[in-house]
Amino acid sequence: MINWILFVLGTLLIILGLFVCFASVYGNFKFKYVVNRMHATAMQDTLGLLSILLGLMCYTGFGFHALKLLFVIIFFWISSPACSHLLVRMEITTNEKIDKEMEVIEK
Repeated sequence: MINWILFVLGTLLIILGLFVCFASVYGNFKFKYVVNRMHATAMQDTLGLLSILLGLMCYTGFGFHALKLLFVIIFFWISSPACSHLLVRMEITTNEKIDKEMEVIEK
């Protein structure tokens, strides 16, 4: 019975991760500004990969392979936001036309 529950939970997590990945690809093509594109890609890195790797942890059972997948999750959760932040910071500081490209929302 536990194996079926883990199988269903793993399947749902992988489907959720794939949905987030497809939404990220759609957002990457839909958005015009590079910072918005980076946000869509960063969400895929954090939420999409987390869901897929948690689903794989449910499939493999909770042993040594799940521990290795947990280390991969920790590495991605530390490195991905830092890399995304550095790329956006570089875009903002090096783009001379940043004011023209950004949308101004008036209150």
